[in-house]
Amino acid sequence: MLIRIFVDCMALKLTIDQGNTAAKAAVWQDDSIITEEVYRNLTADDVASLAEKFGGRFDASIYSSVRDASGEAIAEMRGRSKRFIELTETTPLPLRIEYRSASTLGRDRIAAAVGAYGIAGGHWTLVVDCGTAITYDVITPDGAFAGGNIAPGIFMRLEALNKFTARLPLVETNGDCPVWGYDTETALRSGAISGVVAELRYYRSLLPVSDPKVLLTGGSADLVGSRAGFDLTVDHDLVLKGLNSIINYNENI
Repeated sequence: MLIRIFVDCMALKLTIDQGNTAAKAAVWQDDSIITEEVYRNLTADDVASLAEKFGGRFDASIYSSVRDASGEAIAEMRGRSKRFIELTETTPLPLRIEYRSASTLGRDRIAAAVGAYGIAGGHWTLVVDCGTAITYDVITPDGAFAGGNIAPGIFMRLEALNKFTARLPLVETNGDCPVWGYDTETALRSGAISGVVAELRYYRSLLPVSDPKVLLTGGSADLVGSRAGFDLTVDHDLVLKGLNSIINYNENI
């Protein structure tokens, strides 16, 4: 009972990152995550159920999506929050966006950049989101999102090789991954994974310092990061941390 009373009295925030394949939700007290949930198809009932675990209402919430937003889920978040933000290109941010088509910039890329700036601010930083697609984004030491590139993710590469050829099989990302494949399966897997690792090393080499900060997130971050060959940080909560920082920033302007 004492624990429940303590939780009920805390200022709570909800961050939801709707990706291409799933939605990640986190409930925060200040800058600490209390709980995380993953939803294949986020619904208003999911939002309501999560809210009820913490007294039914949040002090603030933010929703970010890379696909068409769920109007019912957004309405539920708005109704259960004292303050609500739907992340767009017009949302005030703690960094500058220098991307020319800001309206087309993925919300997850914005949030990951904000999260990375909170961790590595003051340094040249490469932010890599290894998901369905892979994004490579550059943050300057003075807090500008300078731009970035988008490439197919590891499974997308393997799936494309299977779909657009007559005989190449579809292989999984887990399994043996030698430097040089010794059969078709390992040749495909090593080609896809090693190709991404090579991209990562190349983009890192383009930054104007020899030791930039490199932060990885996304489903394939561990797979890529373990093969990079240099110091980096893998943070699977980077987008959620960025969303929390955006809430905090908007509380103070």
